[in-house]
Amino acid sequence: MKNPLHADNQNPEIQAVKAAIRSTKDKRMFERYQTILLFLHGVKYDKISFIVGRSTATIGNYVKAYRENGLDGLVMGQSPGRPSFLSHDQEEELRQLLMEKRPADVGFPAEMNWTSFLVRDWIEREFNITYSDRGVRKLLRLLGFSYTKPTYTLAKADPIKQEEFKAEFEEVKKIA
Repeated sequence: MKNPLHADNQNPEIQAVKAAIRSTKDKRMFERYQTILLFLHGVKYDKISFIVGRSTATIGNYVKAYRENGLDGLVMGQSPGRPSFLSHDQEEELRQLLMEKRPADVGFPAEMNWTSFLVRDWIEREFNITYSDRGVRKLLRLLGFSYTKPTYTLAKADPIKQEEFKAEFEEVKKIA
């Protein structure tokens, strides 16, 4: 008895999809190619949906993308992510502030450097927009700034005792 799918296996479209499946290491692309392979074999959307664990609407989107642009239509684009809370002008104002002014210049206690907490508070005060601390650090990176955690030094530390400690610490490191 002949395999009923044998004729389909000679189909160049099916062969191209199978080759794409074999060549990808991306799980999401594998799923998309698998969806198209099942579709090309005549499997209905609801069964494909059950097999790959996606909604029938998603299956329809994959098939539509394939029909319009072939396998290239299945390639995922870069997700833009959530839009910034700040407008371009507000981002530019923040960039200028960070480059030209200190926190004390804009009404904060006499801090020497900007911290993510101060930036967050300034944004809320000036634009009435609330950011999380993590969101502020991401915003700073997007604006071209690097964020580092502050380090503290003791103002009244004895430099001689510090040097003695460093020497002793180096000896302990060698032993360990």
